[in-house]
Amino acid sequence: MRIPAAIALAVIASAVPAFAATEPCRFIQAKADREACYQRQEVARKEKQVKPEASAKVDQSIDRMKIEDDRLSRQLRSICRGC
Repeated sequence: MRIPAAIALAVIASAVPAFAATEPCRFIQAKADREACYQRQEVARKEKQVKPEASAKVDQSIDRMKIEDDRLSRQLRSICRGC
């Protein structure tokens, strides 16, 4: 009985910092402060985005694996046809 409660508490505790990291800009009354908040969020969002160079490398490796998989499939098909 204590283990599920401990797990639930750990999940809730781990979710709180992620929520607290984002600023609720819409609740800021002063326009200048609110716009500064939005700018900070925009900078943080851009930093978190995946860099195009990394995604291009991933795409190349996926293409390479697909080619290797096709070659292997052809080899296996030629070894055993309807065994």
